[in-house]
Amino acid sequence: MLAVGRALMSRPRFLLLDEPSLGLAPLLVKEVFHLIHPPQPGGVTILLVKQNAAAALKIAHYGYVLSTGRVALEGAGAELSAHPSYSRPTGDEPGAEAPPFPS
Repeated sequence: MLAVGRALMSRPRFLLLDEPSLGLAPLLVKEVFHLIHPPQPGGVTILLVKQNAAAALKIAHYGYVLSTGRVALEGAGAELSAHPSYSRPTGDEPGAEAPPFPS
């Protein structure tokens, strides 16, 4: 949380966040996404790397879903969330398997 706050205070034009919610309590995860979600005209471009794609796609204007190191799907966040190949578990849950995206 501190690192995200410090990064945003410097008023960047581009921000790369690699798993910003990893290891955080669910309440703090919501807070992190609240901090990076509100789109602002002329605001910050954020590249968000996230294994929990469901959470990332909810706030994404545009997204890429990778499978075995290759782009399996790309498009608007809402479109990707609704894509039939994406409607299975993301692999974040214990015992869940990653969805088999078409190559």
